[in-house]
Amino acid sequence: MSASGTDLVIEVLVTPECPHAGAAVELVRDVAARIAPGVEVQVSTVRSPEQAEERSFPGSPTIRVNGMDLEGADPGPAAFACRRYKDGSGVPPRWLVEARILQALGPKHVLFLCVANSARSQMAEGLGRHLAPADVRISSAGSEPSRVRPQAVAALADVGIDASAQRSKSFDEFMAGGSEFDASAPVDCVITLCAEENCPVWLGDARRVHWPLPDPAAATGSEEEVLDSFRIVRDEIRSRLEALFGT
Repeated sequence: MSASGTDLVIEVLVTPECPHAGAAVELVRDVAARIAPGVEVQVSTVRSPEQAEERSFPGSPTIRVNGMDLEGADPGPAAFACRRYKDGSGVPPRWLVEARILQALGPKHVLFLCVANSARSQMAEGLGRHLAPADVRISSAGSEPSRVRPQAVAALADVGIDASAQRSKSFDEFMAGGSEFDASAPVDCVITLCAEENCPVWLGDARRVHWPLPDPAAATGSEEEVLDSFRIVRDEIRSRLEALFGT
């Protein structure tokens, strides 16, 4: 990572009577302990509408990473009240907390892992290359690589991304001595995307998060219905990568 955990400031702001405060603090502390060990989560209480206005506080609970709200630069007007996140919950989704902390840590080589490296991780690779800063390397691999699903290529083509040259790869290729290993940019962030399957385990030195998503390759129905399953997963991956890369 280009930044160390000591560069991180993670804050949870709550109101005194917020019913979601405890769950939010527990979530953020758990995520920070796993991917930014040693960083203390700062918890502050906003006690009045005036304090809410002073701190540009959009509701409880609010989580900020290096001063940035989880939902971006404009999370809404100040409010001395409970907050609802975009998914309707009073607590932000775990993946959003993970994405924003990883963004602040500045990964230089993100590897997406699944079993077959045929659908989810391939779409993540294509989307990641489109969304990540130019100095960030994006890769994908699997524990049992097979082939790139044509529906994955088609779903990316729908949003203007050409993935026709991507190939299915073993994660061994990215370990020291493998054909894809680059000592100047070793894998420093691993995101597994498996849901029903047993995900591969990365044994290298990297920050790891797990974003379980349904396998669109298992979808049934007409060709269009199967392709729609790929599009749904593509859009979910894109939302998460937009948070990870700050787009």
